[in-house]
Amino acid sequence: MYPKNAWYVACTPDEIAERPLGRKVCGQPIVFYRPAPDRVAALEDFCPHRGAPLSLGRVCDGELTCGYHGLRVGCDGRALSMPGQRVQGFARTRSFPVVERYGFIWVWPGDAALADPARIVHLHWADNPEWAFGGGRYHIGCDYRLMIDNLMDLTHETYVHAGSIGQKEIDEAPCKTHMAGDEVITSRFMPGIQAPPFWQMALRMNGLPDDQPVDRWQICHFTPPSHVLIEVGVALAGLGGHEAAADKKVACTVVDFITPETETSIHYFWGMARHFRPQDPALTARIREGQGKIFAEDRQMLEMQQQNLLHYPERKLLTLNIDAGGVQSRRVIERIMAAELGV
Repeated sequence: MYPKNAWYVACTPDEIAERPLGRKVCGQPIVFYRPAPDRVAALEDFCPHRGAPLSLGRVCDGELTCGYHGLRVGCDGRALSMPGQRVQGFARTRSFPVVERYGFIWVWPGDAALADPARIVHLHWADNPEWAFGGGRYHIGCDYRLMIDNLMDLTHETYVHAGSIGQKEIDEAPCKTHMAGDEVITSRFMPGIQAPPFWQMALRMNGLPDDQPVDRWQICHFTPPSHVLIEVGVALAGLGGHEAAADKKVACTVVDFITPETETSIHYFWGMARHFRPQDPALTARIREGQGKIFAEDRQMLEMQQQNLLHYPERKLLTLNIDAGGVQSRRVIERIMAAELGV
């Protein structure tokens, strides 16, 4: 159902600041914790003594202590000690490659020998003071590929998000899809239109008029295993659109890291990196609140769609030209999974 030899976002640093965190990634229960303030570790969420979740324990002197009978485990998975017991002969608990980067905790659920941190997707904005980021996480009951479909075809914005980012011009503008290796890129440009409510707010926040025609763009980038980064923005009409000067536009990157939990559920890490007024935390909070409401609308639609697909497993879905981005993304995923399985 999903590639395992890949880096997925497992959590954010604040989620493991106080206690271990149990989270299922690609069907695998994993516990994440800090053996030291500047380190992160990931183990199978299973105590070798009686099978209790290690995530219900605590960290003591850098060692993960089971909350059931006090077995201590090292970050390499070795059983270290237990009150009054000899545990050195216990089998090692599986450990997973894990990296903290760009404000996220990344885990590799597959073959540890293949885990190369250089393969983590590069986020050019993450360490750039000219950009600001705010986001969150939703747990959504759907196949991770349905979310990829949703993000690679933004036609739905006209209908699902009519009160914020949707407008009829999205339907009217042609979308184009092309490949760059395993990257799938779908783009749509809308010149000379009125900005919808969200972008009117963004224009005002950047000191630009919100009542003038704008050129709007949406450029969706899928990269395996399940990341979608979307360049979005508006510029005052006729001044270059996507390539307009920074003081004539508002430009953002919608961040979507989709981590499969099970075959029908995901951890969805969403956010927006913006290239205007980066030192304004109030604006970051306002955009985050608005974007969170938008993605909540997606969550309702996707969960109901998933239930329909489970109820009607024999139904064959239609594929239209607007679906090209999602179709190509699925083909990339299928090719990667086939390579992992050696077929």
